[in-house]
Amino acid sequence: MSVAEILHYTYADYSQWEGDWELIDGIPVAMAPAPMRIHQDIGAEIIFALRNSLDEEACPECRISYENDWKINEETVVRPDIVFVCDDEGEAYLTKAPKIVVEIISPATAKKDETIKFDIYESEGVQYYILVYPDDLRAKAYGLKDGRYIKIGDFMHESLDFDAIGCGLSLDFAKVFEKFRNRAKK
Repeated sequence: MSVAEILHYTYADYSQWEGDWELIDGIPVAMAPAPMRIHQDIGAEIIFALRNSLDEEACPECRISYENDWKINEETVVRPDIVFVCDDEGEAYLTKAPKIVVEIISPATAKKDETIKFDIYESEGVQYYILVYPDDLRAKAYGLKDGRYIKIGDFMHESLDFDAIGCGLSLDFAKVFEKFRNRAKK
């Protein structure tokens, strides 16, 4: 038996672990320690902005949530920072691909978020993937087209409309980043 076979884990193992973990292709990946306050604060601003733009009448079965496990299969469980998901009945974890995933980048997570999770979200059909860089007060947005992510653009002061989803969703990055820019000026 190889080391890879011995060290291969499933959701059943994952659900028993203490601490913060993700499981990618059967390999446990420790999550970074609690993020800096700016990470949490930007996350709150993004949730607030998405929530305020959501047309609940158009999308009553959709919700925005923070740090939920998404069980992709028995060997892969990730925990995106922010998701917009519709028609998901999962109680303990998400069971369907979110329509939007936002990852707020820290030095400890950058490589994983920009490569491994990028590939996972793309292959699972997440319509929009947003990478937010708190140090630069900048976001990179990708949209799924023909099964591949195409870069929509870099956003610092612009708005991003999630037209492919409907639901009235948009993110005004000028507003999301505003108070953080004002702090930097002081």
